[in-house]
Formats: sequence, structure tokens, C-alpha cells
Amino acid sequence: MNAGVYAQPEALPANLKDVFDAAWARQPESQALLMRRDAVQAQRRAAAAWTPEPPALEISNKTDRLTRNDGARELEAGIAIPLWLPGERSNSGALADAQTAAVESRVEAARLRLAATVREAWWNWERTRIDADIARGQLDNARRIATDVARRAKAGDLAQADQHQADGAVAAAEAAVAQAEAGAATAQQQLKALTGSVALAAPTGTSPAEVEPTSSDMPIHPALNELQDRAAVAERTAALAAKQSRANPELTLSTTRERGAFGERYDQAITVGIRIPFGAGPRHDSRVAAARADAVEAQAQLALDRARLQSEREAAEVRVNAARTQLAAAERRATLARETRGFFDKSFRLGETDLPTRLRIEAEATEAERQAARSRIELASAISTWRQALGLLPQ
Repeated sequence: MNAGVYAQPEALPANLKDVFDAAWARQPESQALLMRRDAVQAQRRAAAAWTPEPPALEISNKTDRLTRNDGARELEAGIAIPLWLPGERSNSGALADAQTAAVESRVEAARLRLAATVREAWWNWERTRIDADIARGQLDNARRIATDVARRAKAGDLAQADQHQADGAVAAAEAAVAQAEAGAATAQQQLKALTGSVALAAPTGTSPAEVEPTSSDMPIHPALNELQDRAAVAERTAALAAKQSRANPELTLSTTRERGAFGERYDQAITVGIRIPFGAGPRHDSRVAAARADAVEAQAQLALDRARLQSEREAAEVRVNAARTQLAAAERRATLARETRGFFDKSFRLGETDLPTRLRIEAEATEAERQAARSRIELASAISTWRQALGLLPQ
């Protein structure tokens, strides 16, 4: 087998959606989702049952063997069946339905919160990666200029001071590459911390932006869904607590077999009874008040978040438009800078331009290319933020 295969680290595909999926698989909410679904399904089955609690078996035996020992015996066996309070069963079913919806909306909101973290880390990695690529390109150009200067200095066309200046530009470019690569490595580690991946396969060029949202991409925001379902659970809890003003009554059915003394015949009796607890009082009032407070709090938070999310959507759309304008200007500047660099490179080779001017033009062209590349990343990041504000997951 090829040993090089084992030397390759496990690589995560350089795709925002794949990174998000890998990060979500590691989240506690994802790992506990199936068990939470099982829990609410069990609660729905409990709400559909004939009794609020399982029946209880009651057995007792009475004898005078340890006192007079006249042969008195009494054996009683019965079953106690809890009964639903009026309206308790239907409200329990409504609460179970609300909790089922709340589990799903809670997971979707958690996914969206994670998406914000992944998107931020992803585009930060893209920025640092592009900066590293530009820095390496600048280093290549500086080395090429330094080689040309060394050749011309050796031939006597340029002074030794020009050689030092060119070598200094190479040293500065090397330092810039080291700094940029350190930033890219740090950003990559942040992504790896989210995904748990051993390595990230860097894409060639800039990663494609997410699909720009349209008017049809306007679902109910998962954060609002979560708050709505939270409010619904609180309201159903308050309604159920209002019905549970006392403990559940119990229907008792028992049979008794007894005799008074030795030699007497056993008598058989059947007993039917009902146990009705008194009202719960302050404890019941406390549960109802707490549930209603939760419902009021969730509704108030829902109104605040609805206004906040609307502002975030509008701001994100404005940012996308501004980033698009900046990209157009930056690409125009980069095109002009590349052409200017070509002009001055030719004139420098012909001896018509001095080295400081050539280095300045090279620095301006590099900065223009970096700005254009960063503007492309900023536009893609702005679109991603816009999708985040709309409640859309990475694609």
C-alpha cells in the first residue's frame, strides 16, 4: 500500500454547507434530538390514555392470630383507578402537541444560531486565506524584481543601494506572508474546532457565495417560531394547571373475604368507592401564576425579536447593495492597477523608471488586488448575513 495515503490527514470538503452539517452533527441538540422526540411522543400517548396514572393494586390481610387467636380473618383485594379531572385530558393532549412543536422549533432555532457561528468563522477563514494568497503573490513579484535588480546591478546599470532596497522589499514581503499565513492558520483552527475535522481542504480561488435570497425565500424566522411555540407551551401549561385544581380522584373496586372465628363460614363482600381530594389552594395558584408569567414573557420577547429581526433584515439588504457597489469599484481599480503595473514594469526594464517608483506601483497594484479580492469576500459574506437574518440555513 502507498504510505503517502496514510500521511494525508482527513480533510473536510471546503464547502460552507458541508462545514455546517459537520458542525451540527457534533452539537448537543442534534445528539439529543431523537430522545426528545421520544419523550414528547410518550407524553402524547400518556395524554391519550384512559387514566392519568396507571391503576394501583391494593391488598390487605387482617387477623387476630397474634392477640386472641379466635380465628378471625379478613382478606381484602382491590384496585384503585385514577380518574381525569374535567377538561384535564384534553388540555394534556393540547400541551403534548405544543411541546412536540416546541421541540422541532427549538432545534431549528439552534441550527440557525450555529449557522451564524459557522458563517462568521467560514468567511473569516476566506478573508485570511485570500490575504495569504495575495501576500504570496506579492512575495513572488518582489523576488522577481529583486532578481532583475541583482542582474542589472551586477551589470552596472543599477547601484548597490537599489539592490538593498529590492532585498528589503523581499524581506518585507516574507514577513507579510508569515503574518498572513498565521492568520489563516488561526482561522482554520477555529473552523476545525466547530467541525471536529482534522483538516480543511482549501478551495482554489474564492468560494462561491450563497444563493441570494428572493422574495419567495421569506419563511417564518426560526427564532420567532421558537418563541411562538414557547409561548404556546406556557399557555397550554397554564390552561392545564387551571384544570388541575386538585389531585386526581380515584375509583376503588375491591372484594373482601372474612370470618369472625374458627368454624364460621367465610363471607364475601364487594366494595365500590371513590376518593375525591380537596382543592390544592395556594400551591395550585402558584403553578398557574408561574405558567401565565412564562406565557406573558414569551409573548413580550416575541414582539421585541420580531422588530429586531426586521431591522436586521433591512440592514443586511443595505449591506449587500453597498458591498456590490464596493466590489465594482474595487475591480475597476484592480484592473487599472494591473495595467499600470504592466506599463511601469516595461519602463523599468528599459531603464526609464527608477526602482522606488517601480516598488510603489507594485505595492499599489498588490493593494488593489487585495481590496478587490476582499470585496468579493465581503459581498459573499453580506449575502450570507442576509440569509441569516431571513432565517435561512447555509446552502
